[in-house]
Amino acid sequence: MKFSDVTFILMSAGNSARFRSPVKKQWLRVGEEPLWEFAARRVLAEFEFAKTIVTATPAEARIVRAISDYEVAEGGETREESLRNALTIVESEWVLVADAARALTPIEVIARVLAEKGAADSIAPALKVVDTIVTEDGEAADREKLRRVQTPQLSRAAALREALAAKSGFSDETTLIAAFGGKVKYVEGDELAGKLTYGGEIAPEAPSGAALIGQGFDAHAFEAGKPLRLCGVNVPSDFGLKAHSDGDAAIHALIDAILGAAGLGDIGTLFPDSDQTYKGIDSAELLARTVEMITRFGFKVLGADITIIAEKPHLEPHKTLMRKNLARLLALRYERVNVKATTTEKMGFTGRGEGIAAQAIAVLGYHN
Repeated sequence: MKFSDVTFILMSAGNSARFRSPVKKQWLRVGEEPLWEFAARRVLAEFEFAKTIVTATPAEARIVRAISDYEVAEGGETREESLRNALTIVESEWVLVADAARALTPIEVIARVLAEKGAADSIAPALKVVDTIVTEDGEAADREKLRRVQTPQLSRAAALREALAAKSGFSDETTLIAAFGGKVKYVEGDELAGKLTYGGEIAPEAPSGAALIGQGFDAHAFEAGKPLRLCGVNVPSDFGLKAHSDGDAAIHALIDAILGAAGLGDIGTLFPDSDQTYKGIDSAELLARTVEMITRFGFKVLGADITIIAEKPHLEPHKTLMRKNLARLLALRYERVNVKATTTEKMGFTGRGEGIAAQAIAVLGYHN
């Protein structure tokens, strides 16, 4: 079904503060898709709109743009702010606003909402309340007058803009437009349109069991008088590695391998050397931030293999400690991490003793 006068907005910029998982709920994997992509694809397989907009946090907007063809509106601190930002790029008369957290909303519910286009300023699915409802003081509410309002909600874009400009503090479009004096209509909702909030709800599908492989490389010249750190371990030496950070080439290569496996860019994009925040920073901290980020996006590190290429100093006595330290930083068993050291038989800049290079391979999976 085609709706050339409707823009589809998928809200996916929340911070998942109540969600009990290290993975942000909009990045939970359904097969290999993040939840927001799964939710959008289900709707767009049945309906064609003038435009599709996905809201995302400023930090995640780059990733959403990279892996989809949707327009992206950067989210704000609240749902209202995110919606207001999305409306700035809406040109159609109507907007259908859905939530990534309601990824299993039946297509029939969406069709019922769209079928009422023009009947009110805002249309939404809703369910009757079947339980007894009381206040904290024990006062009973009339459940016959109560409704559980769901999404998606179809609204006149102009009415929504006016209401957002005049009022605040509303959690959905129908209550906002009603408070502004607009007409609201409800259609029958569905329990399957429930919102994923706390993490105890059943996931729609298990994440894919695919293994994702990335590789990384880094090299740095020697710098006299600087501490030498490799794999987050201090190595006795008269020289360190010249770099914006502490110069840990092994961890830098590992970060690139992890980001490569996750399809999230490279270390230079994530931690640019033009940013003074990272001046002299411990690369172990950069690795911790990288692991935290890929976890939020639904990935987990399964294993890593690092090769350090250096003519000097002699690294054999330090490899065990390096492996243990990386295993700790990655929250992996010792045997899932390997560190090797080799030379280039006097060839090239490492063979001439001018610096150190490192290669890394990382294997990632999707978070359960």
